[in-house]
Amino acid sequence: MNVSRLPAPLLVAAILSPLLAGEPGLALAQPAWPAKPIRLIVPFGAGGASDFVARVIGPRIADQLGQPVVIENRAGANGNVGMEFVARSTPDGYTTFLGNIGAIAINPHVYGAALKVDPMKDLAPVGLVSETTTMLLVHPSLPVRSSKELVAFIRARPGQVNYASAGSGSLSHLQMELLAAQNGLKMVHIPYKGGAGQAVTDVVAGHVTVTIQTLTSVMSFAQSGKLRPIALTTAKRLEQFPKVPTLREEGMDIVSTSWQGILVPAGTPAEPIRRLHAAINQSLPVPEVRERFATGATDVLLSASPQEFADYIRAESARWGKVVREAGIKLE
Repeated sequence: MNVSRLPAPLLVAAILSPLLAGEPGLALAQPAWPAKPIRLIVPFGAGGASDFVARVIGPRIADQLGQPVVIENRAGANGNVGMEFVARSTPDGYTTFLGNIGAIAINPHVYGAALKVDPMKDLAPVGLVSETTTMLLVHPSLPVRSSKELVAFIRARPGQVNYASAGSGSLSHLQMELLAAQNGLKMVHIPYKGGAGQAVTDVVAGHVTVTIQTLTSVMSFAQSGKLRPIALTTAKRLEQFPKVPTLREEGMDIVSTSWQGILVPAGTPAEPIRRLHAAINQSLPVPEVRERFATGATDVLLSASPQEFADYIRAESARWGKVVREAGIKLE
């Protein structure tokens, strides 16, 4: 049809009719993603390892995408509150989740049917961003200076030594359970709600004597002597604490870190996931980020693709699920 020779009213109708009818190839153009700010939900309070990571990477990702990244802390239930919020959000790429090992790989095994979402089904992995060192520490009043001395001290006092964790079923809880299982120890678990903050405060005060926590949460106390570093759970020593050995060096088969990665609601279109993954991998492996991360004993940890991150989650879930089952940990 030659529309150029039609009277004006008919010309307009001829142009609009295929659009209104949904004719293929003539649909109204959608705004390119991202067209507005992106929320990054952190499922823990300010000051912890996840919040630290979010504050470092948020501006970098924003620079790559050309839109602000707004950090929003939604703490509670070992990360479940924030995770459930994201899983129920509109899958349009504008609500993202900084999930960590606890929320994504441990909580499904600890909470079971009480967990209202399944991170493997209700969230879509985008990419890994970091891993944070964890450290075994004691109050200075405890007469031990190595993990071997600590094991001997606890073994001689079954059920008398207490330890603090960031909550029942948290990574710090499971790491201590591994330490106890490998060495035949009986300890008293003191779980805290809301993350590492209060747990660390009480160990510094001497109310509890032992803990494993992310170094981000305890760095200043370990450096000042208010807490005594005993061992690292990493595969190698840290430059910041060259004299502190790893648990593996001390003969214990415990190597783990607290990793973080970005996920989005299941059903999010492929383009936002692709753009987000590219922004992560392009903006994080630079000296400025590595230097900032180093102040919190954190390293850049990237995945080559969203699928690689998904495979990583499955492996970590299987690993920690075994620990949960063997320790008989169950929360409702």
